[in-house]
Amino acid sequence: MSFRGKLLLAQLPLMAALLLIGAGGSFIIASLGRASSRILADNYRSVLAAERMKESVERLDSAALLEVAGQGRRGLVEAGQHRQRFEAELVVQEGNITEKGETDLTRTLRARWNQYRAGLDQLHGIADPAAAGAFYFDKLRPVFTQTKEAADAVLSLNQDSMVRRSERARAQAERVRASLIAAVVIGFGLAVLGSSVLTARLLRPLGVLEQAARRIGEGDLASRARLTGKDEVARLAHEFNTMAGRLQQYRESSLGELLEAQQASQSAIDSLPDPVLVLGIEGELRHCNRAAETMLRLDPDAQGEGALLAADPAVREVVDAVRQHVVGGHGAFVPHGLEEAVRVSTPDGDRHLLARGTAVYNEGGAVVGVTVALQDVSRLMRFDELKNNLVATVAHEFRTPLTSLRMAIHLCTEQVVGPLTEKQADLLHAAREDCERLQSIVDELLDLSRIQSGRVDLRPVPLDVEALVRDALEAQRPAAAQRGVELRSEVLPGSGQVLADPERAQLVFTNLLSNAIRHSPQGGVVSVGATGAGDSVRFDVKDAGPGVPHEYQAAIFEKFFRLPGTPNGVAGLGLFIAKELVQAHGGEIGLDSEPGRGSAFWFTLPAAQEPAAQVSA
Repeated sequence: MSFRGKLLLAQLPLMAALLLIGAGGSFIIASLGRASSRILADNYRSVLAAERMKESVERLDSAALLEVAGQGRRGLVEAGQHRQRFEAELVVQEGNITEKGETDLTRTLRARWNQYRAGLDQLHGIADPAAAGAFYFDKLRPVFTQTKEAADAVLSLNQDSMVRRSERARAQAERVRASLIAAVVIGFGLAVLGSSVLTARLLRPLGVLEQAARRIGEGDLASRARLTGKDEVARLAHEFNTMAGRLQQYRESSLGELLEAQQASQSAIDSLPDPVLVLGIEGELRHCNRAAETMLRLDPDAQGEGALLAADPAVREVVDAVRQHVVGGHGAFVPHGLEEAVRVSTPDGDRHLLARGTAVYNEGGAVVGVTVALQDVSRLMRFDELKNNLVATVAHEFRTPLTSLRMAIHLCTEQVVGPLTEKQADLLHAAREDCERLQSIVDELLDLSRIQSGRVDLRPVPLDVEALVRDALEAQRPAAAQRGVELRSEVLPGSGQVLADPERAQLVFTNLLSNAIRHSPQGGVVSVGATGAGDSVRFDVKDAGPGVPHEYQAAIFEKFFRLPGTPNGVAGLGLFIAKELVQAHGGEIGLDSEPGRGSAFWFTLPAAQEPAAQVSA
């Protein structure tokens, strides 16, 4: 049987109950109708006949009185009509005897009628009015009364029977109504019970199918829906089992490969000496390698963000910053230098870790996690420190002989030790320029060593912005005149004060201005401007040079960086030193440049708080 047929079968008890209740109700209503019909058929005709006989006998009595009064002809006409009518109704009554005792009453009525009819005939034969009146009152009147009373007895018997039958019909109707209600309730309950049982049996295969689907969803691919039959649900279970079997085969065929790939991936990251962390979008730890467990003291069994609690706070801060950078849609996180490395205490001693981050994508291309690799740069830090120490030592050792060499060349060019030929003078002037360039490099190297060793001692004091810029321009005018470059100040009077170390601030201007003069064409203009920006003052150094290509602007402030085509004799430290000094003051530095349109280097210094105005008393 099909599933639709089973559904109809489940509704069969309800339909059967409705049919039975309808049939029973129709039968009961028909029975009540028959009872009413019996009342009408059995008693109502007798009651009607008795009423008519009483009326006829009363009319006959009236006719007899008319005859006694001397109007005999008129009385005879009325008497003939009502005698026939009484006789007809009496015959009806004799043929409709339905009650106990009604036969005797009918016979008595017949006897009284016969006697009364005979008396009427005698009355018609008396010609003397006086004799007729005496006969009426002495003989006929009592018989009339007896005949009427006999008709009343038949009438009362049938009326009482009608009342009794009506009461019985009403009581029967009440019983039938109660029985019908009980039958409806019982039938409805049995129908609901039967339909529920059949529906439960009908839906049991769906429950089996639902349990099998839930188990497969939980990972039990060996679960099957065991159903028999040929209906739609059985066919669906067959297709479901086929699908489950194919899923199980696919899982068995690919599970080993997946496990092998997972083990290979785990072995690959475990072989890395640097800590590797795989984080979720919210920062929960999903995976890590052995180096991370050992070096960062992570608990791989901990869940979510709690796994990172055992790590050093500095490491947690760096890892969270990398995660936010990647999740925020800024791409992979790449450090700018070793100075971003974080120091961590490990069982093998202090280590310096440099964080890198890449996004983990799902099949739809959405970011679902972040991979953070903490590169151990401890050896690079030591090498960088050794290099800085070496550079500082060499620069310091160069300084004394370089000073002597500069002095000797200066004395020779001034012809203190004797006159010079023109060729000798040209050679000494070239040597002096090289000595000045070498002195600048040595000074930059010494400044670099002091900055990296943390020995830069800032002594900030309030400085007038206009005077600071003017002094910086005056110090560079000889170099600008030699290059044919015009220096221009765009600082408005009353621009306020900045809180800075005078010597370090002038060094920043020297590096930026010398760089601008070097790259400006002959006849070009180098301008310096200053504008207030809240609690700081921004300085802009603009030139008319070739500009900085976009691909080099991010690295322009790094150590030893030189643009392609830069002439020899430049160490590439000026902008790096300027950046470090500005940041030491709590400011920022940057570059706005378009190739072919010049460059604008800017930096900020904190504004000095103006003293409160004195109020005169």
